[in-house]
Amino acid sequence: MQITTSLPADDSGLPAITMARHLEALGYDAVGMPDLLIGDGTPGFDPTLVLAAVAAVTSTIKLEFGVLSLPLRPAAWVAAQIQTLQHLSGGRVVLGVGLGGFPGAPFWRAAGGAPRGERGRRADAALEILPRLIRAEPAEVIPGEKVVLAPAAPVPPIMIGGNSEAAMRRAVLYGDGWTPSLISPEALAGKAARLREIAHELGRPVPAISVGGHAFLAGDTAAAVESFVRSLVDVHRMSPEEAASVPVTGSPAQAAELLAAYAAAGADAVGLGLDGGDWLRQAELLAEARALAVEQRS
Repeated sequence: MQITTSLPADDSGLPAITMARHLEALGYDAVGMPDLLIGDGTPGFDPTLVLAAVAAVTSTIKLEFGVLSLPLRPAAWVAAQIQTLQHLSGGRVVLGVGLGGFPGAPFWRAAGGAPRGERGRRADAALEILPRLIRAEPAEVIPGEKVVLAPAAPVPPIMIGGNSEAAMRRAVLYGDGWTPSLISPEALAGKAARLREIAHELGRPVPAISVGGHAFLAGDTAAAVESFVRSLVDVHRMSPEEAASVPVTGSPAQAAELLAAYAAAGADAVGLGLDGGDWLRQAELLAEARALAVEQRS
């Protein structure tokens, strides 16, 4: 099982480059950066700039957008950034994209993002054209006008975020992988079966599955976990039982059991945000949990 974790989207007291180097030394497959630019005072960094800085101080770990709000940005601009980051990093980008969860937020309005009803159409149009733009092939971004971006770069794996059937269908049509988040292993198993059905219906390969979630692995985490579970019930309308099974908590052995459950449900990779204190120690404990989970499955 591949494993990644996302860097905090605020000033956590540790430079992003320090955290990324720590992850690379621990053998993580990728370092992710969320796209949480809301504009209401909520902390959030530009993910492309953070990953460019990480590329400069690492050599093997992959650089994952987790996930980029595609309808907020012109497709040609995204393609130019991905081309550049591929060249800077030696081809280590993983392009996670989604519709974005804040279409009415101040930053979205200020940046000219697509309104709620237009997000899916704009995302599909961008996904259709992005590979050609990244490969430096002529692409008609504006009707009647061809754009060629150079130098060409390898098209990175494209992971489509979202738990809905529309997101799953989009992943089958345009992506290399599907990235659901905040989902229990039991719920994932059912979704994975449906993903295979959709791929069969469309005559397409079954995308890889990378699950996103949150881990609480160091210190006194009881209050933080309780608050997180409550938000899943209140905001995401999960049942208390399902919500309680989402956060990865406890000892490395306990966390390994949950990672193994995700793998058994169909996940090829798991990406977790590390919540609570002592980020560096949590990264070490999660790496230990991954090693234990691999041992259990071998």
